[in-house]
Amino acid sequence: MTGPHARRKPIAALRPAAFGADPTGERLARMRRSPRFVAGQFRNPLPTRTLLPGSTGRLLLTQLSKVDRARRAPRGHVPVHHPIAADWAAEPASGLRLTWMGHSSVLAEIDGQRVLFDPVWGQRCSPFPFAGPRRLHPVPLPLAELPPVDVVVISHDHYDHLDMPTIRALARTDTVFVVPLGVGADLEHWGVPATRITELDWHESGKVAHLTLTATPARHFCGRGLRGGQHTLWASWVVAGPRHRVFHSGDTGYFAEFTDIGRQYGPFDATMIQIGAYSEFWPKNHTDYTPLPGGWPDIHMTPAQGVQTHLDLQGSRPSGVLLPIHWATFNLAPHPWAEPAEWTRDAAADAGVPVAFPVPGQSFEPAGKLPIGPWWRAVAHPISRPWRRSEAVDVRSPVSGNSDLGDER
Repeated sequence: MTGPHARRKPIAALRPAAFGADPTGERLARMRRSPRFVAGQFRNPLPTRTLLPGSTGRLLLTQLSKVDRARRAPRGHVPVHHPIAADWAAEPASGLRLTWMGHSSVLAEIDGQRVLFDPVWGQRCSPFPFAGPRRLHPVPLPLAELPPVDVVVISHDHYDHLDMPTIRALARTDTVFVVPLGVGADLEHWGVPATRITELDWHESGKVAHLTLTATPARHFCGRGLRGGQHTLWASWVVAGPRHRVFHSGDTGYFAEFTDIGRQYGPFDATMIQIGAYSEFWPKNHTDYTPLPGGWPDIHMTPAQGVQTHLDLQGSRPSGVLLPIHWATFNLAPHPWAEPAEWTRDAAADAGVPVAFPVPGQSFEPAGKLPIGPWWRAVAHPISRPWRRSEAVDVRSPVSGNSDLGDER
C-alpha cells in the first residue's frame, strides 16, 4: 500500500505505549457533547495560565542552581511505613481510614469499600523508564500486597497521576475504574476492559456498591505524549458513602468553585488536597513578605491556598481533617522539598484546621488520633523562608484575561 495511510502506520508503531491512545468513536462523541468541550478541546470555566510570560528563564535558573537543586530533595532517607496484611485485616473502627502512599496516591477505606486515588507505583513519573523525575522514597508496599481494591479513581492524565505500569498491574485485578471524560482511552490501550471503565463529566456521578463517586470541577489541564489540545478532562472527586464523605482535589489551582462544591456535596470527613509543586518567586532584593506569582499560578495551589480550599469545602468551618497530598515523592517544582509540609502545618494552625501528616504508607482514621508530628524535619534541608504567621496572606490568584488552557501549553 502506498499513500499517506501507509506512512501513518509505521509512525504510530513507534509511539511509546505510555503516551496512551486518542479517544475515538462514541467516547469522542460524548466528549464533544460536554459543555466544557469548546472548539475542539476542554477548557476551564475561567482564564487559566499554565505558564506566565517571562517566567521560563527564572525557572530554568532555579533548576540549574546547585544550591536550589539540593534543597528540592531530602538530605536523608524519607521514613516509610511498610503495611502488612494484618494492617488491613481489621476494618476501621470509625468506618473511614486513609492511607497516604505518597504524592497524590491515597487508599481510602470508606464504609466497607476501598477506593484508590491516583495510584502511581512507578519509579519515574515519565513515559520513559530511563528519564524523568525519580522517586524520592520507595513505595510503601508492592502492588501485589495491596488489599483488594473496589474502585480506582483517576483525576487526570499527567504522568504523576496516571502511571501505565501501575494501571497494567491493576487491570489484572477485578477493580473498576472511574475517570474523567476521555481518560478511558488510555486505560483500554493498557488492557483495562471497557466494561470496567466509567467516564464522567463534571457533576456526573457513578455508583460502585453503595458508594457514589462524583467528578467535580478542578482548575488544571491535561497532556500526555505528543497530543495537541486539551483532549481529556481533569477533575476533582467526591466519594460519598452511607456514613462518610471524602474529597480528593487531584491537581488544581485555587478558584471559587470549591465553595460551590462544598455547598452541593459537603461537608467532608476528610479532604485530600494538593499543597505541593507550586512556583513562587522572590526577585533579587525583594523585601516584601509576600512572594510574587511563580511560573504557573493558576494550575497548582500553594499551602495557604490548600488550607483555604479545605475551609471553602467545609462552608468556612474548620471541620473535618485535611490530608496534604502532592508533595514529598517527586521533585517537580522549584520550592524546597519540605516547604509544602512546613507551610501547611503553620497555615492550618493559623486557621484552626485539623491536619494529618502521616509518613508514606501510614494509615489513620480522621475520627481518631491524627499523625501530626513534623517527621520531615529530620531529613530535610533547612527552609530559608519560614511561614510568616503575622502576615495576612491573600490566597486568591489574580486572573489574567488574555489566556486560557486552549491558548497556552
